[in-house]
Amino acid sequence: MKGRRRRGLAASDAATPASREARSPRRCTDGLVKTNMEKLTFYALSAPEKLDRIGAYLSERLIRDVGRHRYGIRMSGIKGLQGVVRKTVNDELQANIWDPQHMDKIVPSLLFNLQHVEEAESRSPSPLQAPEKEKENPAELAERCLRELLGRAAFGNIKNAIKPVLIHLDNHCLWEPKVFAIRCFKIIMYSIQPQHSHLVIQQLLSHLDANSRSAATVRAGIVEVLSEAAVIAATGSVGPTVLEMFNTLLRQLRLSIDYALTGSYDGALSLGTKIIKEHEERMFQEAVIKTIGSFASTLPTYQRSEVILFIMSKVPLPSLHHPVETGRTGENRNRLTQIMLLKSLLQVSTGFQCNNMTSALPSNFLDRLLSTALMEDAEIRLFVLEILISFIDRHGNRHKFSTISTLSDISVLKLKVDKCSRQDTVFMKKHSQQLYRHIYLSCKEETNIQKHYEALYGLLALISIELANEEVVVDLIRLVLAVQDVAQVNEENLPAYNRCALYALGAAYLNLISQLTTVPAFCQHIHEVIETRKKEAPYMLPEDVFVERPRLSQNLDGVVIEFLFRQSKISEVLGGSGYNSDRLCLPYIPQLTDEDRLSKRKSIGETISLQVEVESRNSPEKEERVPAEEITYETLKKAIVDSVAVEEQERERRRQVVEKFQKAPFEEIAAHCGARASLLQSKLNQIFEITIRPPPSPSGTITAAYGQPQNHSIPVYEMKFPDLCVY
Repeated sequence: MKGRRRRGLAASDAATPASREARSPRRCTDGLVKTNMEKLTFYALSAPEKLDRIGAYLSERLIRDVGRHRYGIRMSGIKGLQGVVRKTVNDELQANIWDPQHMDKIVPSLLFNLQHVEEAESRSPSPLQAPEKEKENPAELAERCLRELLGRAAFGNIKNAIKPVLIHLDNHCLWEPKVFAIRCFKIIMYSIQPQHSHLVIQQLLSHLDANSRSAATVRAGIVEVLSEAAVIAATGSVGPTVLEMFNTLLRQLRLSIDYALTGSYDGALSLGTKIIKEHEERMFQEAVIKTIGSFASTLPTYQRSEVILFIMSKVPLPSLHHPVETGRTGENRNRLTQIMLLKSLLQVSTGFQCNNMTSALPSNFLDRLLSTALMEDAEIRLFVLEILISFIDRHGNRHKFSTISTLSDISVLKLKVDKCSRQDTVFMKKHSQQLYRHIYLSCKEETNIQKHYEALYGLLALISIELANEEVVVDLIRLVLAVQDVAQVNEENLPAYNRCALYALGAAYLNLISQLTTVPAFCQHIHEVIETRKKEAPYMLPEDVFVERPRLSQNLDGVVIEFLFRQSKISEVLGGSGYNSDRLCLPYIPQLTDEDRLSKRKSIGETISLQVEVESRNSPEKEERVPAEEITYETLKKAIVDSVAVEEQERERRRQVVEKFQKAPFEEIAAHCGARASLLQSKLNQIFEITIRPPPSPSGTITAAYGQPQNHSIPVYEMKFPDLCVY
């Protein structure tokens, strides 16, 4: 039996001499022998029954070479693909090679060779075993071929070339390690023509939406690939995909928040529902925020401003025009959304350079941003302060105020100070009181921690450096002295730490501003108070308060005047140097406005309700009782609509009044106030004429027409009294 088998094998081998002659050469790099290949082709045509054995022999050789990591009949395949790509340039097949059925085979083949580059390098034979020509890596050849393929792609062919890449990464779960995915798209972005970059970005955005219910690690991988691709694309042309990209990322951010809150992708837990890991969703959210910041940093100023306004418009605020969800789940969703969007805004604003503050902080953006500064959540308030600091800091001074201290010589900080420009002066005239008011209210928050006071100090310092003229300096000093009064009077019942922190904050800022103004008498007064505190009240200085273990005093009610910065003294010394002493003497008192209602604070709500109650009680008009009206759905609907309309009209009227006093010339305001004063005086004269009834004159009565007696009245100032009545 064995003899028969041997004879059969020998006979079969003898029957295929052409296959042995046409076998591959000893070295794959030597190439095929043309004559032997022609013999094999002729033999296959003349003896078709031997095709199976020829195929089996070639397959056996391929498997053996691959098993021994001889990547040469693979290098040849890649070269063949490269030849096909080059042939399509001036060939009639050019229109067909980009069809999906061809791209679905070519692109994955190249990616497969790219994917196993690490394995090929780790398992490659030693230099003694491999000839010099076999050191060429199939991954390098595949990369060159892929670059050449993408470089020849026209506008309409990009989609067909990118889609197989996304499918390959999905099928082989290559988003989670994300190293290979990032490498692939770097090759793509640097190979295609720059004007086609936005097509790749759109493909990635669509793929992210399609995987919105995939695992958080998969979505995070797509987002990080998108981040790398977007940064490269920004150097070319991103086009209209800028806001589309940010809109998609913000939408994914909101979906991730919902997933983390509900614990599932369907919004409800049921049998078979995939459980979501909250920490993975948090990692995905951080990846989205990082991508938003990295892409925004590459945009020009005008596009960056549009992105800033776009993100701010998505922040949910409790107002009439931007209702928020109610209930416990709704509040959690609102809070997380606010935090994530403000984090994104902080990423975009970091490093933002704009010479005109009016363009950097337009009114609609600043109003919404400062509204969030009045919320109860301490983390949200901190983000708002940091965002304001990022916008105002245009000379890189921010990090120099990261620590609150009372330096005796601020020259060691090496501050970069420029003169306040005309545009900045206009901005401060329009928005300064709004900024001061929010800083003042932020100082009074009981939930403030050290980071809040550091941010407040940095904001005050940067306003003094970037936006200050003499008027701004005066107002900032008044503001800080008012903060000192908050700590001293303590109407808010603040804890001891907050009161000591406010004292320390005021000392640090006044120490800074006194050295910036370079008024010797002012510097001397501030220095004397600080030295007195160092000796007798160190708990009122930042060096003892803003440390890991603050040294506080529980008895802050009996603070002596020597420990305080005195407004009268400061106004006196600055007035002698040309500053407005009259304005310095006025205490700073912020006025509550309609936006306080957005803060959801109890005290403000009580103030408004109390005001309405007092007005209703003191109303001079007494309306007659009318029969009770029948309450129906229509009457309730009408009442709600009417109340909203009236409230809107009142808000608009107040806004117009405030705007008029902010923007109108002084002469116009003076004329308006003078006219009102004249009207008031005329009304008072009429009231006096009516109410003053002097006694009848001594001449008695006179007879009027129709025989009716009439008393003749003489004004009091014309009456003559006897000498006995004169004192």
